[in-house]
Amino acid sequence: MTAATMLFLAEPGFASDLAADASLPALIVPGADAPAANEKAELSTGAETPVDPVTLDSAETPPAEEKPEPVTAESLAELVAATPRPATLDPELRCLAGAVYFESRGESLVGQLAVAHVVINRAQSGRFPKSLCGVVHQKSQFSFVRGGRMPAVREGAQWSNAIAIAQIARDGSWKNHAPGALFFHARYVSPNWRKTRIAQIDNHIFYR
Repeated sequence: MTAATMLFLAEPGFASDLAADASLPALIVPGADAPAANEKAELSTGAETPVDPVTLDSAETPPAEEKPEPVTAESLAELVAATPRPATLDPELRCLAGAVYFESRGESLVGQLAVAHVVINRAQSGRFPKSLCGVVHQKSQFSFVRGGRMPAVREGAQWSNAIAIAQIARDGSWKNHAPGALFFHARYVSPNWRKTRIAQIDNHIFYR
């Protein structure tokens, strides 16, 4: 996060179809002084006394690279809360989060996730631009984009949720309730699309 396609140029929430431990070797520690002659004689009469190998202190062993554990949750709300927000957003994530924020920040988290997946589905479809930013900024597709630019975002809980939803959608870490959707519009408009309706989630109807 596909996020969305969510046209009525003047209607927000409307996405149109204008474009289609390895072991260490034993290290032998040499004696500080050579043994006396009588000590040599004593040692030669029996089996050589084994010398214990020297092992490196555990603090000297390079730590294994730790991989972050996958975030797990019993609900989407828990997953959103547990998803870390990066200090700096890469451009694609920012575009996806922007679509979620401007098209569906008033919807449920499930609805926001579905919008994010629309953007991702478009980028992967071969019918729209191949990048998430290309999909979001495509002319006449998202009404919140004006002059090819996204409006300023008001930092807060809704933007933080949009970032998390975009990451979850991009990672595919939660079920999408509008699978395969490429289009959606607000419930209060009737574009009479000849498309396959997939789902209605909150105020949006999704199609492919």
